[in-house]
Amino acid sequence: QVQLVESGGGLVQAGGSLRLSCAASGRTFSSYTMGWFRQAPGKEREFVAAISGSGGSTYYADSVKGRFTISRDNAKNTVYLQMNSLKPEDTAGYYCAADPVKEYGGRWYVPSLSREYDFWGQGTQVTVSS
Repeated sequence: QVQLVESGGGLVQAGGSLRLSCAASGRTFSSYTMGWFRQAPGKEREFVAAISGSGGSTYYADSVKGRFTISRDNAKNTVYLQMNSLKPEDTAGYYCAADPVKEYGGRWYVPSLSREYDFWGQGTQVTVSS
């Protein structure tokens, strides 16, 4: 069982930055792929970014590539999402999620669908004003 707690959301002007954190419980944090998702009112939850258990591999949605950076500190059981050049369309609840690391043919498998993740945090709101 993994418990996840997000923090760092808030209100920011367009062009600004925020860093989200997600603290995880448990002693096997590095055995999980960690992902960030977001959900705006009336919209489906969408994939934002994911990072492998070691932190050596990352993957981003096209909508955030070049603006957002996912990272993790396994010693602190924490994953981060640095968000720069924020836009009003980034406004959403942001959720972190955990999925046991999977590899196929020696390559890290990137889970990009919400149903693939086993554990979820409660979310943190990010609002970007224009």
